[in-house]
Amino acid sequence: MPGLHVSAVIDAPPQRILKAFFEPQALHAWWEVAHAVTTPRVLGPYAVAWETTEFRDAVLGRLGGVFRGTVMQYHADRGFFVADAFWLPPDGDPIGPMAFEVQLTPTGANGTGATEVRVTQQGYEDGERWRRYYEVIGLGWTRALTSLKALLEK
Repeated sequence: MPGLHVSAVIDAPPQRILKAFFEPQALHAWWEVAHAVTTPRVLGPYAVAWETTEFRDAVLGRLGGVFRGTVMQYHADRGFFVADAFWLPPDGDPIGPMAFEVQLTPTGANGTGATEVRVTQQGYEDGERWRRYYEVIGLGWTRALTSLKALLEK
């Protein structure tokens, strides 16, 4: 089944990386989020919004919109899990439900040094829109993790 599986090693502790997934200013800096309502706790909202692009994808329409879900697990040193996630595109019907997870694994001794960041997203209905969605976000997440790495390692 199509899904998203991307990872990167970032020279920062898990707690610092996790904060970057929840603080609106950090989300803007590395993920280009325009607005965010994110609460790092169980049953907290995880909603991020991007400006609508002028570019129009042949299958998905304009990009941007809102990604929203509910935080079901949160561990300050290991990551978080968002359930009931949907992408609400500027044009067309929502895509979802999906599960979104960020796992953080220290690679250095005693939790110091670098951390492996693994981002997964799963949920699928057979169709062209779902397949194209995963193609587009795969490229987007690769760029986003590169930006997150640059932000946290400077």
